[in-house]
Amino acid sequence: MCNLYNITTSQEAIRQWTRALRDIVGNLEPSIDIYPNQFGPVVRNAADGQRELVNLRWGMPTPPERIRGNVDSGTTNVRNPQYAHWQQYVGVEHRCVVPVTSFAEPSPTPNDKDPETGIQRNFWFALNEERPLFFFAGLWTPWHGVRKVKEGPGDHEVYGFMTTKPNALIAPIHEKAMPVILTTQDEVETWLTAPWPEARHMQRTAPDDALVIVEKPATQIKAPAPGPTQGSLF
Repeated sequence: MCNLYNITTSQEAIRQWTRALRDIVGNLEPSIDIYPNQFGPVVRNAADGQRELVNLRWGMPTPPERIRGNVDSGTTNVRNPQYAHWQQYVGVEHRCVVPVTSFAEPSPTPNDKDPETGIQRNFWFALNEERPLFFFAGLWTPWHGVRKVKEGPGDHEVYGFMTTKPNALIAPIHEKAMPVILTTQDEVETWLTAPWPEARHMQRTAPDDALVIVEKPATQIKAPAPGPTQGSLF
């Protein structure tokens, strides 16, 4: 499950790719690591019909039956959009795309830990070594609730992104899922505008050669040679 990604690109590149006519994020840092419950840029269709680049908080509302207490720190990844809780968010008005240039998955090797922090080291994935821009297929919604105890209840705009079966590159590192990636303008346009019966087919496993590992821990595991692409969830 992807819980860390990086954006190293310009706002102009994001706007041009997505045809966003409105930008209300302010100035993005040249390189940003995004963690759960933090703010990250997304492109969405606003209520007035304009496509806009905006900062939202990472973590969709968690299904009520899975919340313990009165704090919901959010659900970062959505695997099963057929689940009743997620059905309310699959329409065009709740879809967004999340700009990304690389994303991380923790190493499955137990001793791949930072000696100072004890935190598991990551494998980082990108389209190629230059780490060009691509997008995750995302969902967003306004939400009222408590994200952190110290903040108390409040109004939020939150997002998450879709995941699917991992391809042969990612499966040895994270066997359960990988993000749904969009690598062309046509794919972005379909996700943002198509009716759900069409858009749902974007939730598919990326080809085995779609990504490369651009960083890995010192203790390495060997990924298998690319083979047939795994099927969609549908």
